[in-house]
Amino acid sequence: MSLSVAIIGSGPAAFYTADALVKSDSDCRVDIIERLPCPYGLIRFGVAPDHEKTKNVMRAFAKTAAHEDVNFYGNVEIGKDIGLPELRDMYDAVVLAVGAGSDRAVGIPGEDKKGVFGSATFVNWYNGHPDFRDLNPDLDVKGVVVLGNGNVAIDVARVLVKTPGEMAATDLPDYAADPIQASPLSDVYMVGRRGPNEAKYTNVELREMGHLENCVPQIEAAQLPDSVDGEMSDRDRRLREKNLATVREFVGRTADEKPKRVHFVYYAQPVEILGGDNVEAVRFERTEVRDGRAVGLGEYFEISCGLVVAAIGYTSKPVADTPFDERGGIVTNDDGRVADGLYAVGWIKRGPSGVIGSNKPDGKLAAEQILADLGPGGGKSGRSGLEAMLSERSVRAVDFTGWQQIEAAEIANAREGAPRKKFVTVAEMLAVLG
Repeated sequence: MSLSVAIIGSGPAAFYTADALVKSDSDCRVDIIERLPCPYGLIRFGVAPDHEKTKNVMRAFAKTAAHEDVNFYGNVEIGKDIGLPELRDMYDAVVLAVGAGSDRAVGIPGEDKKGVFGSATFVNWYNGHPDFRDLNPDLDVKGVVVLGNGNVAIDVARVLVKTPGEMAATDLPDYAADPIQASPLSDVYMVGRRGPNEAKYTNVELREMGHLENCVPQIEAAQLPDSVDGEMSDRDRRLREKNLATVREFVGRTADEKPKRVHFVYYAQPVEILGGDNVEAVRFERTEVRDGRAVGLGEYFEISCGLVVAAIGYTSKPVADTPFDERGGIVTNDDGRVADGLYAVGWIKRGPSGVIGSNKPDGKLAAEQILADLGPGGGKSGRSGLEAMLSERSVRAVDFTGWQQIEAAEIANAREGAPRKKFVTVAEMLAVLG
């Protein structure tokens, strides 16, 4: 009898786990359960709209979804349509692959003001996530502060300053494109607590900031170290040296070279967001790096702005009926094992770190653990039990063929040169299916 495995979530970690299971020598039936009608999670809603090539991994995931032993159940919410304990009773193994979709708090006074957003919220908004379709940030501002020194911070800055022409071949939704392109924005300040040597962005993303049509990078030479020092791997040293060389190239760029500017500000930590009901400025304390930590120096300055996006990291929400590590922002687990028959992969397991491919080892390990713990297994109702319960509760599940119909409609509706025009509400997606 087949081993029945349910995977909750449909991002990279989910598909890598499903792929590892069906490519094993064991007889497995894998069901991927997703709250939205659309799969792919972070690939669809986290990757910047102007980085379409990064989304090519969806093709491999689609092949996994089309495997004869894999079923997709979209538009099914765990905890609402079906409980986790019910699912665990039906399946030999259940895998949590729900990611880390919430923003970490900045933890300073004023972060509750209007115009202050976490990057997960803001990125989901401009990527057409149904939950954030109506966020409606006020972009009638001249200055924006982006807190953070990673790829997400650069993504946010870049999307805000690119021209309509530069964004024409993307799936940026109209409701986001219109206010972004109508904004009087002239200056984006990307502020990090440490220096360029500690920044987490990749060199490809960093270099791109020097070749924008309408925006020039700005950086003070005094903020740049002379070299990359300290103990690290040869690979890390090469990456940091590349980044340092790139930001050095930005030093000579003049402020009036182009209409907009992205300012790279290092060695500064936010201490307060200023203003009345709305954000008007951010107060920073200058820092220096000691033993890898940013230490405040007691010197302060302010940057005026009308919008703040905090790209300082993500965290997971607690999953009902599972132990949760509040401090780590992850489900409590022992290298992926949560409880008998319950496993975790990806960011809910280890926190939000790495790139898309970093989730692949998690999927492989989870598959190995499931097969080692359960053997040939079988005996539980699995798929038939799930489908019976969904039918009984009148839950309208969307299978992978249904998703492909929605996807085909998005592609057909796209403007010339764009990959797709996303449906940005669940109702719009389901309407395609009649």
